[in-house]
Amino acid sequence: MDITPSTRASDAERNAIVAQLGTHLADGRLDLAEYDQRVAKVYATATRDELAVVLSDLPALTSEQQAAAVAEHKPPVRIPVWQRIEAGSWLGVSLITVVIWGLISLTAGELTYFWPMWVIGPWGAVLLFRVVTGWEATPGTQTHLRQLQKQMKHVQHMDPHKPH
Repeated sequence: MDITPSTRASDAERNAIVAQLGTHLADGRLDLAEYDQRVAKVYATATRDELAVVLSDLPALTSEQQAAAVAEHKPPVRIPVWQRIEAGSWLGVSLITVVIWGLISLTAGELTYFWPMWVIGPWGAVLLFRVVTGWEATPGTQTHLRQLQKQMKHVQHMDPHKPH
């Protein structure tokens, strides 16, 4: 199967080109402004032909340099927005319940039963479990991949040429 150069570029290919541009920047072949322009162009391109144009006036990197560039250019790990919202809600509710418990204990003149643990504990345990196991279908997690595989099996059984 021969892939023509005008095929659409993948995100991995774009990231590899950006990593190579980073190597050229570090070697002094590009200044920062030109590097920024080329990176913007890389992420705006749709096909492999357009990606090749970005590197056309730069010398080819050796395979060792390319491997090192790709290894150095790892995208940062980001915590999804919904997880930050859930964690913030949990923390806020936890603080409120502990403050209420503290005020009740202060009013009673002694430490009362620590009932906030029944709010903080189970909710926190569920959040921790979901983050550690990747229970949600965040792109790239095992759960997400299983869901995609199920969808692909369903799509493969559908034949658009067969009347229903």
